[in-house]
Amino acid sequence: MWPRDAPWDSLRFGVEIEFVQADPASVSLPPGWTMDTSEQQRILSGAYSGAEAKPGKLTWGERGQIGSTFAALREAGGAVNWSCGLHVHVGLEPWGRDVLAPLVDAALATQGALRTLLRTAPHREVFAPDVTPALRDAWRVDPDHDDALRHRGSPLSSRCGVNVAAWYDFETVEIRFGNATLDPDAAYRTVQLCLCWVAAVGADRALPSDPAELAATLGVPRTGYPPPHPEPVWHERERALTELLRPVLQPMIAAEVPGAEILFVRPTAEGLYAKTDRGNRDNHRFWFRPHAGGFALVRFERAEQ
Repeated sequence: MWPRDAPWDSLRFGVEIEFVQADPASVSLPPGWTMDTSEQQRILSGAYSGAEAKPGKLTWGERGQIGSTFAALREAGGAVNWSCGLHVHVGLEPWGRDVLAPLVDAALATQGALRTLLRTAPHREVFAPDVTPALRDAWRVDPDHDDALRHRGSPLSSRCGVNVAAWYDFETVEIRFGNATLDPDAAYRTVQLCLCWVAAVGADRALPSDPAELAATLGVPRTGYPPPHPEPVWHERERALTELLRPVLQPMIAAEVPGAEILFVRPTAEGLYAKTDRGNRDNHRFWFRPHAGGFALVRFERAEQ
């Protein structure tokens, strides 16, 4: 039922804590938490590391489990860097699917303000693109499926910064703007902002698009959220290479593996290496060599995780 008042601190939530360096098996998690070792991040050498820790749904009174997990990560040698994020899932139990359309509309109006308050690192915006009027309009035509709420072209950009599509998998909305942190207070502020925003949408409150005004309306701090981490120059260049070559290589990739979308392109001794995904971690690897007329596909193969 929507609209309906629900205190922000009564909403259940989950967090996705991405980290590097620590061996996931050595991290002591609170009961009910899990470790997703398929979600690795990159370290300064370019290698993959770490995992993603996440609980079941917590209450605001149980938020201390986040701090306990941070302490366990630090004890195990864990850290966060530019490649890590802090995502918050908020349960929609008070409203059910009736709140989905209001959430999409509120995202269109306030996603810029949320991004500003949460200080989203520019290089992480690929993981948190905007909801657009086109996505909203396509979804309204077929609201029984999440496909219209997902971006196409790059699997990294498929989930919006306000990810209403999470309803179809978890019955939550996911706020993906947060930078990674191991500071409990900064994480609690991030969670509170997300809870207050969802509660306000659920109550059909008018929300301003100005960041300071939005914080005041929600009754949350304007500052104190996790700061961005600097992106290495090599990673910035790798991102630029991927975007430059995506329109050139994508047609050749799609001809071999329909539906595959480029995750990244990297130069190697064998030529340009592209890794793709076509959903559900169905990954492939492609190698291309340049020639006078463009690029030639040398080989491709199914990728192991």
